[in-house]
Amino acid sequence: MSNLLIILAEVSLVIIIFLVLIGLVRNSSQLLIKFSIFKSEDPRIKTLRRNITRFLVLVGLLLCILIVGVNGFLLYQGKNIQQYTFNLISRIPPGFWVTLGIGIGQSIGAVVVAVIALKLLKYWLKIASTRAKNIETSTADDESIDAFFTALYQRIRGGIWLWVIICCTQFLKLPAIVSEYLYIALRIYLIIAVGLLILKAVAAIVDTLDVLTLKYSNSDNLLRFYARLQHLIPLLKRCLEFVIYVCIATLVTQQIQLIAQLSTFGLRIIKIIAIVFLSQVLFEVIHLLVEEVVFKEQNLTDIQRSRRLTLIPLFKSLLQYLVYFTVGIFILYTLDINPTPILAGAGIVGIAIGLGAQTLINDIVSGFFILFENYYLVGDYVELRKAEETKVEGIVEAIELRTTRIRHPNGQLQIIRNGDMSSITNYSKQYVFAVVDVSIPYDSNLVDIYQVIQDIGQELKANSTDILEPTKIDGVESLSESNLLLRTLTKVKPGKHLQIQRILRKTFMDTLLQEKILLPANNETSED
Repeated sequence: MSNLLIILAEVSLVIIIFLVLIGLVRNSSQLLIKFSIFKSEDPRIKTLRRNITRFLVLVGLLLCILIVGVNGFLLYQGKNIQQYTFNLISRIPPGFWVTLGIGIGQSIGAVVVAVIALKLLKYWLKIASTRAKNIETSTADDESIDAFFTALYQRIRGGIWLWVIICCTQFLKLPAIVSEYLYIALRIYLIIAVGLLILKAVAAIVDTLDVLTLKYSNSDNLLRFYARLQHLIPLLKRCLEFVIYVCIATLVTQQIQLIAQLSTFGLRIIKIIAIVFLSQVLFEVIHLLVEEVVFKEQNLTDIQRSRRLTLIPLFKSLLQYLVYFTVGIFILYTLDINPTPILAGAGIVGIAIGLGAQTLINDIVSGFFILFENYYLVGDYVELRKAEETKVEGIVEAIELRTTRIRHPNGQLQIIRNGDMSSITNYSKQYVFAVVDVSIPYDSNLVDIYQVIQDIGQELKANSTDILEPTKIDGVESLSESNLLLRTLTKVKPGKHLQIQRILRKTFMDTLLQEKILLPANNETSED
């Protein structure tokens, strides 16, 4: 019976040790998943945890089988397992057991101290979080503050437990190499923990400044421009996040001798990130200043406003290419690459490409002629005929070097190459005629109908500021088997002809029906 108890004790000890190891693996994987830098690798970390757990279970099972097999062999040889085990234990020096007992006691004490310290830390961090949220009456940044203090507690907790493990290895007199590698792991952990903590702090600071800036901005100070630059905040947070990650990676690589040389690339990557962000800020600020200067005058005519709306996208496009080119040059200098040979080679290649890119050059030249000869402006209603005789019409939304963007009355955005236009009809120059054809029976009294149409034109002219002159009858446009087609002309403001045509058709229909004049169901209308 005593032999069986010894075998059960040995197997139980192995099971307890491996259960502790499995628990450490599970807690370590959960700690990695909580780090924002490893969140995207969540499935891989879980898969690795399952594989390590299966490996530990297999090794533990094999050890248990080995213990049972060895003890069974000893029983087969007729040996007393209890005596055999005591003999093995008696060969161990007594000082080892004293040292082991003291080490276990010290380890337990370290664990108890760590638990008490974590309880106090959690309490004080909760108080600090509450006071931090009460600094401002606005609660828009409470979520960031809570996230910061939660992350702070998690990082400190992980560091304390890792320190406890190192202390335990020293208390238990484990080989020095174990403590050495654990110290390296502790330094790496602290670098990552502090870096991610700084990331949370930066997010909280940026969110707080964002809320305060919007709160104190008004039309009398420079903060009034902040609302138009606020869309850069996500880019700022992302750039700061990348910078912190690069700093973390640089410091971590310095702790590992095999890859320590890779840390020299960290500063260059940070410079490139700063160049990209500052270039975007510069582009947005210059664009904002241009709009502020261009539209500073309040008493602008419609033509002046259209011309300025036309030039702003062009300037923005040129500025964008210039900024990208400058950023590319600075990045090459940052990487210690001389851009002069590259630019020289690019010039030769550019000439070769330019000789074959005649269509591109044609589009750019046509775009310059459209802008400087004032064919149309942003906001004009135009009808463009492309080289293949297809028609495109609508309101001009933007004129760029290569293309023109036109919004069709039905809503779709049409992008036309500047060099692909064979003719241009602009309905927004000075005035345009709203042309409506009216179909009437042969037996109608034309004098009465002419009077009715003129009365309608006079009434609409009095009620609408878009109509420049009353409706006039151009005459009989065509003859058919059953009716006459009268053409009417109404001079209206540029771009208003479609709207006035619809109003005229409805008014003519209602009035002629009231006059008992039969109108065919298939009225024909046209637009000039």
